[in-house]
Amino acid sequence: MTMSRAPVPRAVLVTGASRGIGRAVAHAFAQQGDRVAVHVRSAVDEGRETLASLPGTGHVLVVADLGEAEQAAGLPAAAEEALGEPVRVLVNNAGIATGADLAHPPATTDTLTWQRHWETYLRVNTLGTALVTHAMTRRLVELGLPGRVISIGTRGVHKGEPEFPAYAASKAALHAMDASLAVALAPHDIAVATVAPGFIETERVADRLNSPAGDEIRAGSPFGRVGRPEEVASAVLWLASPEAVWASGATLDLNGASHLRP
Repeated sequence: MTMSRAPVPRAVLVTGASRGIGRAVAHAFAQQGDRVAVHVRSAVDEGRETLASLPGTGHVLVVADLGEAEQAAGLPAAAEEALGEPVRVLVNNAGIATGADLAHPPATTDTLTWQRHWETYLRVNTLGTALVTHAMTRRLVELGLPGRVISIGTRGVHKGEPEFPAYAASKAALHAMDASLAVALAPHDIAVATVAPGFIETERVADRLNSPAGDEIRAGSPFGRVGRPEEVASAVLWLASPEAVWASGATLDLNGASHLRP
């Protein structure tokens, strides 16, 4: 009888892990024995709460502003130094989300506001994430080590974000980047995939879900609810597993049948 072996612990970097999806992802990796670098930009106290909640030992907190190119590019090295080994799994979760202060519907937004919001979203969600990913994967290629990269995209790439077109575009760039990197990095045994969640129940959107609009949001799925951070984390954990290497290049929709693609 063949005995299954426990997975070898890996060094994992989860960006934007102060709460919500990032915290759930960090917890999922820690639960299976990996050592996690919990990244935050400014929410250090919440990052420490995430760190304290993780099972196991050897986890670390790393701070960087992905809107600053030098900090973004240096993040994997900072995580490697703190963990004592190269990052083998990168989860790109950090980013600027939608919010009333960043709404920019094209018909009613002036030119300067339109430009400012596009620059904000692209600087962090696209360029910052691309720099982190490049630094992490280049390091693995240099060392000849296998790895996994999973980016958290959005249903909005396919469904559209009429109030936040720059947000959708910034995430669409990640979807496209991951597809390209999946091809480029496969010869180096680095698999790359994307998760595209729909509406997820996190602290950031609690007010909306508890408002009169909450019922309409939940009705968007035939399940009559929104997604949970733990459901996204479960998908990320699988995509980072050895068994999921053949899913490299894929985008996994996690929206409870609220938006379907052929």
